[in-house]
Amino acid sequence: MKQEILNVVVGSLNPVKINAVQTALSSLFPEHQVQCHGQDAPSLVADQPMSADETREGAINRVLYCQQQTESHEAADFYIAIEGGVDNFEYGPSTFAYVVIDNGERQSVGRTSILPLPKSVYQALEQGEELGDVMDNLFNTQNIKQQGGAIGLLTNHQQTRQSVYHQALILAMAPFLHPDLYQ
Repeated sequence: MKQEILNVVVGSLNPVKINAVQTALSSLFPEHQVQCHGQDAPSLVADQPMSADETREGAINRVLYCQQQTESHEAADFYIAIEGGVDNFEYGPSTFAYVVIDNGERQSVGRTSILPLPKSVYQALEQGEELGDVMDNLFNTQNIKQQGGAIGLLTNHQQTRQSVYHQALILAMAPFLHPDLYQ
């Protein structure tokens, strides 16, 4: 019996983001063969978003770009983008990511858990550095943003970028899993 294909466009070429989408949707749709295709999609926000609003806007922009690049006869089942950012909340600086899922009929926006950041890291971000680069310098790693990320480093690898993206994606899929409840 041939599995039905679920075609997904991910607004990034980052393997962590693509793998998070692949594993999340494969677990939600085990009767489908999930095919994720990464696409280089501009966020149209700063490389290091410094607020929740800017981070969410970046994810929405990536999804819109992917949809605009697709011709109607080859439309994907889902367009998904994940945008990482930081903000300085009343309780201190933190990093998180927004996930946006769109199927052409509805859009769902979700967010990962937050990870508190050391003040010194946040100050480096305020000076224009990107979180991955700051963490690479601090922990003597290379390209950590395409691996476990700051989350992996600061949790002693108990959580990773992919694990928190996975959870946020599953939660953001609720309106697609139960569309009758999300009119």
